[in-house]
Amino acid sequence: MNKRERIIQAAVEVFREKGVEKTKISDIVKLAGIAQGTYYLYFPSKMAVMPAIAEVLVEKSIKEIRANVDREANFSIQLTQVIDAIFSVAENYHEMLAMVYAGMATTEHMNEWEAVYEPFYRWMSDFLKDAQTAGTIRESVNTERVSKLVIGLIESAAEQIYLYDSNREQEVNIQKQEVHSFLLHAICV
Repeated sequence: MNKRERIIQAAVEVFREKGVEKTKISDIVKLAGIAQGTYYLYFPSKMAVMPAIAEVLVEKSIKEIRANVDREANFSIQLTQVIDAIFSVAENYHEMLAMVYAGMATTEHMNEWEAVYEPFYRWMSDFLKDAQTAGTIRESVNTERVSKLVIGLIESAAEQIYLYDSNREQEVNIQKQEVHSFLLHAICV
């Protein structure tokens, strides 16, 4: 693991333990095992690490999707697998998601959100283009724009369960089915 990765991992751990506001850069560098000056080579402030943490979450989402989507299955099944994968990431990393949203929303780094999500948008756009080429999705669907809407909808539905709802176990499958049904009706032929 390189120094940047160690900083990001340490920041996540210290933020979880102490909270974002109470965390100091000295706490992060101590856990990362680097000099404080080294931190500043990668990030100009404590909050500047938030987009890097968001990148890790995006990478985890893409990795989870690639590992669990059967590209030979029909579109409806693949869409279910994509939804399941995104819900899984939200469930497993809900604390990290909440921290990143709060950290980025309260700083100047919110404008980096689209750049952080670009690989995920690109993957989803390609996924939708493949379905469009197969005749499953309407030709009128702009896959680049709709990829952002699809990701936003699935993530928002997952976050409602894992970040806000108290009876999440009862709601998970219902929420997934609603998202699946909505997306099929919105974009399919």
